Amino acid sequence: MDKLLLDIKDCRICEEQLPLGPRPVVAARPKSKIIIIGQAPGTAVHKTGIPWYDKSGENLRRWMGVENEVFYDAEKIGIIPMGFCYPGRGKSGDNPPTKECAPKWHGKLFDYIEKPELILLIGKYSQDYYLRTTSKRTLTETVRNYKEYLPKYFVLPHPSPRNNIWMKKNEWFKDEVLPSLKESISQIL
Repeated sequence: MDKLLLDIKDCRICEEQLPLGPRPVVAARPKSKIIIIGQAPGTAVHKTGIPWYDKSGENLRRWMGVENEVFYDAEKIGIIPMGFCYPGRGKSGDNPPTKECAPKWHGKLFDYIEKPELILLIGKYSQDYYLRTTSKRTLTETVRNYKEYLPKYFVLPHPSPRNNIWMKKNEWFKDEVLPSLKESISQIL
């Protein structure tokens, strides 16, 4: 797996699409118990190389009920984004993750991860990729029906502060989904 992670760090497959250049961000070990599959690194993560090292990561750790020491222990939590590099800025936020990473690298990574107990699918890109025809019409519908995807997958919206409006419109998420997420994480760890 160490060789594979080095190959990913050296990846330049979509270099021409990346305004800040390639800087793949991924963290996983063969014994990772929980896998987080998000979208792609933002600018703060691109600068530091530390996954989820931003406000979204703070929210995600709070949602999961874990401290930094646990979150950044790849033996416990692996982090595999849909796109490993910052994809640049679009009209209403960051661009979607590049399409090359998941098909090229995800299967190879999962070949090394022995027995992940839970995979968090964060945002529509990861949900559409992994759930394929079983994802609902909208992210909200998919998240509302999160129990359908357990015990393998736990579906979540993106924890970005930009999603505060979504959170206010969907109070059930905070009241129903987050306690279930924390309980699942706690039982695994």
